[in-house]
Amino acid sequence: MANLLPSIFNDVLGPVMRGPSSSHCAAAQRIGSICLDIMNGEITEVEVTYDRKGSLATTHKSQGSDMGLYAGLLGWKADDSRMAQSESALLDKGIKLSVEIKDTNASHPNTYELILRNNSIDKSIKAISVGGGIIEIIEIDQIPISIKGDYYELLIFPKQRGSEETLVARINDILQADRILVNDACIQIRSSNEFDKALISKMMDLPGMSLFSYLHPVLPVISTKEMSVPFISCTEMLAYSERNGNLKLWQLALTYEGARGNLADTDVFRKIKELNGIMKGSIQNGLAGTAYEDRILGAQSLNFKKQMDASNLLDAGMLNRIILYTSAVMESKSSMGLIVAAPTAGSSGTIPGTLVAAAEHMGAREDDLMKAMLAAGLIGVFIAQNATFSAEIAGCQAECGAASAMSAAGLVSLANGTLEQSIGAASLALQNSLGMICDPIANRVEAPCLGKNIMAASNALSCANMALADYNPLINFDEVVEVMLKVGKSMPHELRCTALGGLSITDSAIRIENQLKDKKK
Repeated sequence: MANLLPSIFNDVLGPVMRGPSSSHCAAAQRIGSICLDIMNGEITEVEVTYDRKGSLATTHKSQGSDMGLYAGLLGWKADDSRMAQSESALLDKGIKLSVEIKDTNASHPNTYELILRNNSIDKSIKAISVGGGIIEIIEIDQIPISIKGDYYELLIFPKQRGSEETLVARINDILQADRILVNDACIQIRSSNEFDKALISKMMDLPGMSLFSYLHPVLPVISTKEMSVPFISCTEMLAYSERNGNLKLWQLALTYEGARGNLADTDVFRKIKELNGIMKGSIQNGLAGTAYEDRILGAQSLNFKKQMDASNLLDAGMLNRIILYTSAVMESKSSMGLIVAAPTAGSSGTIPGTLVAAAEHMGAREDDLMKAMLAAGLIGVFIAQNATFSAEIAGCQAECGAASAMSAAGLVSLANGTLEQSIGAASLALQNSLGMICDPIANRVEAPCLGKNIMAASNALSCANMALADYNPLINFDEVVEVMLKVGKSMPHELRCTALGGLSITDSAIRIENQLKDKKK
């Protein structure tokens, strides 16, 4: 599922979160947050249904779907340090909870079907997680709808069906909105700005008005009424660059994100600097040593650093620092530390591990690192628009493979390479990642995820150097992205983050999973 004009900060570098998986934990938190708004901030009962044939049936507990959903329903943010205690907190509030796995024939593997109740409202809601923390509410009370969390929205359910058009005309006289949609028995009002409370009160006095919900955006960059971007594919970007004086990839990223989010250059740099700070913090957190009970690997990076400092490792130049930093971020993630999903939590070690390590090794300035991150982010935009970051849709090539392509372009930017070299590096890196399956051991986003992130980072470094030496990628990046999606869709269901195939079903993986279950008893 392609997004409508992805944002670097909405869809590619982010969310800032805690938990094992962005498409499970962070996305579920966003779904829960919107649901809380739909219920006007009060919930007394929650019924959750997962499709037996979807990815959530086997992973909703171990990969954080339940944890994230309950956190959102409690009004907690994705970076809340209490995230792991969300289920017990929900029950402590006296909220009734039930979870059921059954055949629902869901069209998307990450589908949440919810029934929410309070003393005055009873709502059924269907939502999907589309990868990297991006979500969409697709039904309310069986009414088709589209809510992605990128606007302030009012949902109005008129007392009498058939009166919607009349109400819309009257609402238009009162409210300034970007768009008003009529979806069967629901009126959906969108705005890029907060609604005036006095005007909402005036609107609610209209004849025929009934229940309404005020939804707040859950994405950092809000959409606008007349949103447009100068390009949306690599081919279009190259043509734009040629018309405008042969720009660097980071300059094109600045242009794109400024147009997409109505942001000044200073705002874009401020946001990327904040994310860089969080990424560096994740590295330092991992290097300090991490521990977490529900975990299958200890802190591997500590001994790697010890052996690296003692010169006991093979000489690999900056690669050893890249391996160390990539490991540190993944261990921070696996211990509920604060991370940036880039583009997903499962691939969150690759981009910071690669670019931060390379920048330090090269003695690059902070500005150079920010530009490299922007360059990586724009490559991610083309993947988000024309393919997916979801392992449930396209396997780990959509996560670690995408992160490798983004990192390769960022490394070329750090080396002051050309735009064509940056794109060539991204193309080579994604070509090398095609067919990468997603087969988590013991249903955790730890292994082989750690190794795949290190492989993705190593691939990025190799491809960056190949591109800087003008190796010919042969296949243009847009075509590689298209192929990646086709390859992913052709993968068996068992090899796309369901824990039903590959390493997930080996005797060793099953033994590890049983050991974790025994520890919890």
